[in-house]
Amino acid sequence: MKKIQAIIRPFKLDEVKIALVNAGIVGMTVSEVRGFGRQKGQTERYRGSEYTVEFLQKLSLEVVVEDAQVDLVVDQIISAARTGEIGDGKIFISPVERVVRIRTGESNLEAI
Repeated sequence: MKKIQAIIRPFKLDEVKIALVNAGIVGMTVSEVRGFGRQKGQTERYRGSEYTVEFLQKLSLEVVVEDAQVDLVVDQIISAARTGEIGDGKIFISPVERVVRIRTGESNLEAI
C-alpha cells in the first residue's frame, strides 16, 4: 500500500475529487496548509500598500491505495490539478506499513 499526498491549489479541489471518485477512490483526507516553493510568495496590494505574502494557501490531499492503483491516482491528480503555471503543487508517494480501521479492527486492504 502507498500513501499519496498531493499539495494542490485550493480552487482545484473539486476537479481533483471528481477525477479520483471516477477512478474508484472512495476516501481521502483534505487539510488546509500554507507554504511556498519556487513561487517564493507573492506581492499583493491592499489599500494602496504593497505587502508580501510569503506562505501561500494550498490544500494537502491524502489518499491510501493499493500499489497497483498508484499510477492511475497520480495521473488523475495531475490531469485535474494542472494549470501549467508555477505553484501547481507536488505529489509525494510513501509506503504504508499497516492500516487499521478503528471501528471494526479490520486491517490493511480491508480497512481501506
